[in-house]
Amino acid sequence: MSFAKESKMEIIETDIEDADSAQAFLAGLIHSCGNINKNSEGIRVDLVTDFKEVFDFLNKIIVKLYGENLSLEISDDYIINKTTYYRIKFPLSISMQVLKDCSLIDNSGEFNLGNGVDDNLIADEETKRNFIKGAYVGCATSSIKLSELGSQLPTTGYHLEFSSHSESFLQSVQRVLLDFNIPSRIVLRKKIFVLYLKDSETIKDLLALVGANQSVLELSDEMAKRGLRNTVNRQVNCINANINKTVEASLKQISAINYINKKIGLESLPEDLQEVAVLRLANPQESMDELLKLSTIKLTKSGLNHRFRRILKIADFLKEDKK
Repeated sequence: MSFAKESKMEIIETDIEDADSAQAFLAGLIHSCGNINKNSEGIRVDLVTDFKEVFDFLNKIIVKLYGENLSLEISDDYIINKTTYYRIKFPLSISMQVLKDCSLIDNSGEFNLGNGVDDNLIADEETKRNFIKGAYVGCATSSIKLSELGSQLPTTGYHLEFSSHSESFLQSVQRVLLDFNIPSRIVLRKKIFVLYLKDSETIKDLLALVGANQSVLELSDEMAKRGLRNTVNRQVNCINANINKTVEASLKQISAINYINKKIGLESLPEDLQEVAVLRLANPQESMDELLKLSTIKLTKSGLNHRFRRILKIADFLKEDKK
């Protein structure tokens, strides 16, 4: 199950008792994934969603508010990109009233599904919270993938978004989120408007707002795992870089020593340089620190480096002299 769906499951685990909050949730849901169909029979509201589990939750709300039951449909037409979509149909007998109560139809009978949300529906903190819950259940998606193992590195970052054909609706969502100090951005992507959050802490605030507390904990755990992995990776990279430097330095030193030995013999070197040359040839893979531990020569690391630099200069001089 995806991270977004798990968080949606958390939302619908708790019933909404307050009628105004339930109405705000319903408005957010219809705005985000609703359709208004008008034919010879009348006007009907329905929702199209890939989140089948919302049906029972929503049906409880409709029974409580309107005393009617919803119906659920599925057909091959609703299977897109291996995702199954469901149509939740509102009875004709209550569809007009639902539209009016959610401020989706004005006094002249004009539909305004594509417009922003009526402020009267989200007049206080609780109704705003439930409006965001409805919008989240209706159209929120996320690319967040949680690691199953601590050592597994996910390829995705932290990204959560709401998508809609209506910019006005997403602007309403954006304004409400700002009321809870949750910033977001809106962009147009392939003729679809997208409100998105990319900061992990902001996403956690949103999840907490809609009541997905377990998802907040899971995301926090994932952030800790990734932070630890990044720290370990940096340390490993640093160690590898130091190893590479040690190997490169050792190869240069051995090459210089062998060249000197071939051209003039190591015995021609000063005694102090002969000592470190023999030490290096006997321990080609060791770092400078390890050479000092293996050596009977009383030297500092700086002093040992200085002797090797002298050997390198002698080898370079012999090469230049050959030219």
